[in-house]
Amino acid sequence: MDHRPLGRTGVSVSRLCLGAMMLGSFGNPDHDDATKIIHRALDAGINFVDTADVYSGGESEQIVGKALAGGRRENVVLATKVGLPLGEDLNHRGTSRRWITEAVEGSLRRLGTDWIDLYQVHRLDSAVDVDETLGALSDLVRAGKIRAFGASTVPASGIVEAQWTAERRGRERFRTEQPPYSMLTRAIEYDVLPTCLRYGMGVLTYSPLAGGWLSGRYRKGRAVSGPGSVVRAQRFAGVYDGTDPANAAKLDAADALGALADEAGLTLVQMAIAFVTRHPAVTSAIVGPRTMDHLESYLTADGVELAPDLLDRIDEIVPPGDTINIADNQWATSTTTLQPASRRR
Repeated sequence: MDHRPLGRTGVSVSRLCLGAMMLGSFGNPDHDDATKIIHRALDAGINFVDTADVYSGGESEQIVGKALAGGRRENVVLATKVGLPLGEDLNHRGTSRRWITEAVEGSLRRLGTDWIDLYQVHRLDSAVDVDETLGALSDLVRAGKIRAFGASTVPASGIVEAQWTAERRGRERFRTEQPPYSMLTRAIEYDVLPTCLRYGMGVLTYSPLAGGWLSGRYRKGRAVSGPGSVVRAQRFAGVYDGTDPANAAKLDAADALGALADEAGLTLVQMAIAFVTRHPAVTSAIVGPRTMDHLESYLTADGVELAPDLLDRIDEIVPPGDTINIADNQWATSTTTLQPASRRR
């Protein structure tokens, strides 16, 4: 499998990153099966694994830790995240120094490791001075508990502010960004990806299949059934409501892209993943299998290259920088200043 530099960290990672969100009660509660999925990914050449403390309430980290025990840990670039609420305690969330220094110990324990290669802020906390967050993370780097840190779903303005703060205050800086990116969700092409290139940041994108809309299951004439995970289907039922106009537009685009993939002799999964990894700013695309079959379908995208004329035809269906449903731009919807009411007043 092709490997690429993770920004300017000096670390090389596989073009596909194994996302572990679906490993645990949120997706696949069978620990033995989840371990087999992780081992198959490693055997296929993936050396990059991404999880988070909040995934299945820490269960995902535990599964990853067990799977990497016995000598596999040293050959894996291991990433996890902090910031989303973990339990009911109001201080067990966010990016304060208090919570970051406590949360990292929990992640290290669950992962069964002495260090984390990439520790990511799941969401920037608007209630916390970014300098406090950078200071706490910088101390963890110097203590050897993490090797580098990054962030997820941060708009370009937030990336720039954090870079400037790090320079002016003498902090370590965000080395990576993890945004949503797919053929249906392209808003980051406007400024997030160019900003990451400018600052030499690695980019590991998530949801290359747009939450399953580009899995090949969603075509005209078929019922929009939602994800296979019962927990996820219950939690995000509205995301797959076929009567919603935004979802109807996504179905139109997914159907057109599926027909284009058929014409090109590719599966829609192959085309979707190859599209994401082709962008020069993208280091790695996170694929999050729930089953072994899911993983095997993702692995078939390795080595697939999209010709310029095929990319042009994709652009005709979803123009560069466009997102079919604005709600899928999670970096925007999580930023209160971009909400309609804030823009009007």
